[in-house]
Amino acid sequence: MCTLEKRGYLYILTLVGPGEHRINSTLIDAIRSALRRVTVDSNSSSSSSALITTNEGKFFSNGLDLAWARSLLSYPRPDPIRLSSFGSLVMDFISLPMPTIAAVTGHASAAGLLLALCHDYVLMRRDRGFLYMSELDIGLTIPAWSVALIRCKVGEPAARRELLLRAAKMKAVEAVERGIVYSAHDGVEETVKAAVELAEELVMRKWDGHVYAQNRMVVLKEVLDNLVSHETVDGNASTGSKL
Repeated sequence: MCTLEKRGYLYILTLVGPGEHRINSTLIDAIRSALRRVTVDSNSSSSSSALITTNEGKFFSNGLDLAWARSLLSYPRPDPIRLSSFGSLVMDFISLPMPTIAAVTGHASAAGLLLALCHDYVLMRRDRGFLYMSELDIGLTIPAWSVALIRCKVGEPAARRELLLRAAKMKAVEAVERGIVYSAHDGVEETVKAAVELAEELVMRKWDGHVYAQNRMVVLKEVLDNLVSHETVDGNASTGSKL
């Protein structure tokens, strides 16, 4: 599901295989386990670190595994706690004591886009892939914490409207122009190379990782507050139609 590689002071988390990297309990547990290893390892060192998350294949992530999500909310034993584990993963990224970079070399849709946006920087392959919030097209209500994350990460109101209320499929060049993506690059190798160069630049600043994480948590306080409250966009508790 994912691998974790350490290169000097950099950690590279890769979603492996040719599939869609749909988000379900197996992938969430694998990523959270990797992030715990990163945290423990970085805490044992006085040096600064950075994390890069990237993917194999044509998808960064195609969003939630909807069959898995719906099964957790089905009668007779709904299990919203396990469904909320994706929110816990997002909190893990927000609280990680180091800069984080998503090197997106394929499509990032719905929860897959949110996974990318919970990183501090998003770099994207120019020649293939798009960003896409698919909820309108598949008839789902967007949770309030997801909207809060997009509001924090996408500063232009028109760009938020395109993503959330038009379900636009946004390619790299437009995403850079709208300030959603930090930079766009030709092909997989160039995207990952640029991410490594950015990570090395950030590590050279020698910031205290825990101070960095605390500042990020202040910046994204609205997201964390909504994750804790488990509210949806209309202020109601989550139901089977609100994944």
